[in-house]
Amino acid sequence: MNKALRPAVIAGNWKMNKTRPETKALLNELLPLVKDATCQVIVCPPFTCLETAVSALAGTNIKVGAQNCHWADNGAFTGEVSAGMLFEMGVSHVIIGHSERRQYFGETDETVNKRVRAALDAGLGVILCVGETLSQRECEITGDILALQTKIALMGVTGKELGRIVIAYEPVWAIGTGRTATAEQADEACGGIRGVVAGLYGDSAAGGLAIQYGGSMNAANASELLGRPHVDGGLIGGASLKPADFAAIVAAACQ
Repeated sequence: MNKALRPAVIAGNWKMNKTRPETKALLNELLPLVKDATCQVIVCPPFTCLETAVSALAGTNIKVGAQNCHWADNGAFTGEVSAGMLFEMGVSHVIIGHSERRQYFGETDETVNKRVRAALDAGLGVILCVGETLSQRECEITGDILALQTKIALMGVTGKELGRIVIAYEPVWAIGTGRTATAEQADEACGGIRGVVAGLYGDSAAGGLAIQYGGSMNAANASELLGRPHVDGGLIGGASLKPADFAAIVAAACQ
């Protein structure tokens, strides 16, 4: 991390976990553990729990994010939720392009770009996910894949709007598998993404961009990963459902 240039951001992606009562209980346990955090803290519950989270976290230092949004403002899109609906509810951020959305629900680089555009237009902050598969890493094309995903996702995004985006590098082979990129691999990938952004927006904009690592970061490995110069936080999966573990990651980001 380089806190002199950019903020550290720890976001918890709860995925399809927790009911409304469970959400309230988890947040009540988490709040006192992170109330003095100097980094940005975001929790991203499922859609059904967003209003509960917004209410429980009103006036606190924890922001609420959603796990996806549609690119249209409204219309015949059964099962979808628009960015404007999220903003009206009090949500501040949205995760876009997560590997599980790409793998299971047909998200493409182009639809990711459309969702990014919709989220920004609605006033939301974006956590933009990019990452390579195991076969792509073994073919030594990780840099090419990250560059392609990043460039397409940011099409039409202005330099000013870039300030509302956090990029999460999440190697697909490390999502929910227990496998984690080494600190060196994570830093190299995050640095490569920063280089791509510098080519698009300039060194100053790239230097101010927070880039998270999102592949099985946990309480045990957070300090090592966050100690790297290009790793500015984490998009946390399983550990975000355990208040003590999530708080330990937040603490590591505040050092």
